[in-house]
Amino acid sequence: MPPLRTALLQSSGRPGSVAANLQVLQEAAERAAAAGARLLVTSEMFLTGYAIGDDVPRLAEAADGEAADAVADIAVRHGVAVAYGYPERAGEQVHNSVQLIGADGSRLANYRKTHLFGCFEREHFTPGDSAVVQADIDGLRVGLMICYDVEFPENVRAHALAGTDLLLVPTAQMHPFQFVAESVVPVRAFENQLYVAYVNRVGPEGDFEFVGLSTLAGPDGTARARAGRGEELVFADADPGFLAASRAGNPYLSDRRPGLYGPLSEG
Repeated sequence: MPPLRTALLQSSGRPGSVAANLQVLQEAAERAAAAGARLLVTSEMFLTGYAIGDDVPRLAEAADGEAADAVADIAVRHGVAVAYGYPERAGEQVHNSVQLIGADGSRLANYRKTHLFGCFEREHFTPGDSAVVQADIDGLRVGLMICYDVEFPENVRAHALAGTDLLLVPTAQMHPFQFVAESVVPVRAFENQLYVAYVNRVGPEGDFEFVGLSTLAGPDGTARARAGRGEELVFADADPGFLAASRAGNPYLSDRRPGLYGPLSEG
């Protein structure tokens, strides 16, 4: 299988305006397609903005709502799959979610953040209860996760054991936690033998200062792409051939001794 060229849209968009953010997404998809990308990944809560406070309930939409239809139109127009962060309304609950739309406009997967960070998220969102959500793109098994979720090693290991090849992590990583992007994410990729696309917001937004530094880390623990601290679209390949060779040479999963780890899930 050929490598899956992946575009990381490091952007905070225009907080509070779904229409403006859809336009930013449309322009990024056009650029991504021109560069040969087959997958475009945005930051956490890209569709509405992250620090939108009490506007969360007003801007939240169902997974099959109007915004999802608009993203599907963008995906079809440019032949690029899109993973985008948004607040998802499900009955009386609102989730911090990421949805993956295929290049044909189909809704491939929807994931609800399982580990909420800080008072803001706990006040406005209900945590999801499915740790592993996956779909297939161009022969690769793609998993979904959001920001704080990747900082729990059990979470990423669950994806590795479920066969995830490329883990997409829209994020809103803020100062002073940039070491997560710089160090934790490449280690997660190495210790679980998969690719991790970690896509951040940038700049000041409400009470937060987002640090950028989006990366696509490979199973060898190196950053195949690394953004800076501003708005940026960066590209890297998830190569199934390299992944297979790396897994053969680094047998972490097959060398595990699960019988020793039971207490980890009993706390």
